[in-house]
Amino acid sequence: MKFKFVITNLSGGGAEKVLLILAETLVDRGHEVELIIFENLIEYEIHGGIKVTVLTEKLTRGWLGKRIMAFRLKKYIAQSNGVDLIVSALPFSNEVACLANLKNHLCRIDSTLSAEIDNLSIRSPQKAKRRLKRYLKMYNKKSLIAISDGMINDLRSIGITSKIIKIYNPFNFKKIHSALEQGDSNIPNEPYIIHVGRFNPVKRHDILLDTWKLVDTQHSLVLLTPFNKELQRMIDDRGLTTSVIIAGFKKNPYPWISHADLLVLSSDHEGFGNVIVEALECKTPVVSTDCPFGPAEILSQLPQCLTPVGNVEKLASKISRCLKNPPDLSQIDLSKYDVNSTIRIYENLAKGSYESK
Repeated sequence: MKFKFVITNLSGGGAEKVLLILAETLVDRGHEVELIIFENLIEYEIHGGIKVTVLTEKLTRGWLGKRIMAFRLKKYIAQSNGVDLIVSALPFSNEVACLANLKNHLCRIDSTLSAEIDNLSIRSPQKAKRRLKRYLKMYNKKSLIAISDGMINDLRSIGITSKIIKIYNPFNFKKIHSALEQGDSNIPNEPYIIHVGRFNPVKRHDILLDTWKLVDTQHSLVLLTPFNKELQRMIDDRGLTTSVIIAGFKKNPYPWISHADLLVLSSDHEGFGNVIVEALECKTPVVSTDCPFGPAEILSQLPQCLTPVGNVEKLASKISRCLKNPPDLSQIDLSKYDVNSTIRIYENLAKGSYESK
């Protein structure tokens, strides 16, 4: 079968990584796969069997930019010799793909739309109303893929009534174990806990750093994110320069995660919380905010690892407790996230067979 995945670029984000895992697995299962990206930005290694097509060197955003890109995408797809399934991901790519009016197309929802609209309404209620109206117009005409039960409920809560198929994010556990064996000579020798995520307001590095001031430990805090002057200033202003390390983006983060005594997620909201599953597979305990959506589903058997969103004191207490008494990770069953389980759903979608909620 023929699959095409559409996304803005292949920068080092979670949605981009998910599409690559899907594409690699489909190729290994004998399918023809193409990744269509809007701009030439690629930070991941690409499987040799995946075709990557870049539609433009310089992407123009905004109202006009979306329509220009939709025209290019539609024209390119029309030249293809048939396609069984097209999946787009992230809001910009989804909107462009919807404007292109593609056949056999589904939109993956990778972020919490209600939180996005709520945050926007604080700054501009009118913009929030327009954003919601645009999402309803766009997504109520398409079948959607949601990555958790919580996200399905969230989509329904804002008025989306179209078909929604739940497909958990896929994880190639065999590849994770193989990557663990590669190691990394730059990993600190001293004990540390780790946070993996871009410097972005929803990741709440400010909460994490305020929390770190309260944690009584000899551990260092390692941030797997590209160096950022503002982030470094936040670290310095809190007097944490010697105990917090910005280690940069890692194409292979798994040795870093595996060597950590704990992984912390401090977000206000997540699409799913991929790094939680990855850490658990690396046998690294996790402390996470109980944010929408994903952490509570993943850690349903370990509720003691969850803490309220935005509460510095409780997050600090939870970190200290889990460092002293690590949770029993054997209680977690990760098999439903294995790519071999999720990939069959995509194959059924390509055949036109699926269940929705």
